[in-house]
Amino acid sequence: MGGSPQSRGVVAACSYEARHFGIHSAMPSAQAARLCPHAIFTQPRMSRYKEISLKIMEIFRQYTPLVEPLSLDEAFLDVTINNDNNPSATILADKIRRQIFRELQLTASAGISFNKFLAKVASDINKPNGIATIPPGKALEFLSSLPIRKFYGVGKATEQKMHQLGITTGYDLRQWQEDNLILHFGKIGSFFHDIVRGIDNRPVEPQRIRKSIGCETTLAIDTDDICKINDILTGLAEELGNSLKRKRIGGYTLTLKVRYLDFITITRSLTVKIPLFSTDDILPLLPTLLHATAAGSRKIRLLGLSVAKLADGEKSIPRQLKLPFMTGINSRPVV
Repeated sequence: MGGSPQSRGVVAACSYEARHFGIHSAMPSAQAARLCPHAIFTQPRMSRYKEISLKIMEIFRQYTPLVEPLSLDEAFLDVTINNDNNPSATILADKIRRQIFRELQLTASAGISFNKFLAKVASDINKPNGIATIPPGKALEFLSSLPIRKFYGVGKATEQKMHQLGITTGYDLRQWQEDNLILHFGKIGSFFHDIVRGIDNRPVEPQRIRKSIGCETTLAIDTDDICKINDILTGLAEELGNSLKRKRIGGYTLTLKVRYLDFITITRSLTVKIPLFSTDDILPLLPTLLHATAAGSRKIRLLGLSVAKLADGEKSIPRQLKLPFMTGINSRPVV
């Protein structure tokens, strides 16, 4: 599912049958078509997905109010206390899966453990229609053999860096002291130090605070034309400004995302003292951000804008109103 192979689309999701051919999400649709010429491409139906997602979340909340959505089809549930008064999280998870299939004809996988990280890892073990449980007494043994790429927060770049340091499994990672991990990976080094020991104290948050809001677009044709790039960014600024206005929020940090023709992606950010609430607030910052990229000399395939360090529009610092100069009124300069 995703954009047409004849366009600049990418694969948003793919079936397990398609994965056997090497297709995966975020792959260019044209490449996916070369790997599997008889693949069938369909367009996303976001309104339908959101409708079904709401029904899935409603089923979750029948069992516990502690539901933290992660995406349209994924959520953390804290069932320590549940409406079924069921002491077994595994039995409860199976009951929820069966209800989802009965009411929505959708299969679901579930991961059960004593913290969020391990539950998330467990949910991938028996996909697409199974259950896996990692009990406290088995966590360290399980994590020792887990490939490092499976750890939360380890992307391609971090995985490559860890491999260079001789870290390929959880066992390898656990041999490192926290100070050394921080030295090589920054603040997230502390997180790596904890999760490889089965420590993750993050609670399930039903009302998770949004950290950023943004929009992006894949260009129909790669371009290094600075005028076209500016036009696209202006459109994104208008879209982002409208979202901020609609949600009645602002933000202190504006980030520009640029993906070049070779798929290398960079971000450039600016933080201001007064929150950004509108398109007019965003536009003056774009030239500075764009100047810090290779725009104009290197072809670009994707552009994005986002605002972070969000602030409630009704509680933020009052802003100076931007009033137009009045014309047609007799006045004298103030001396």
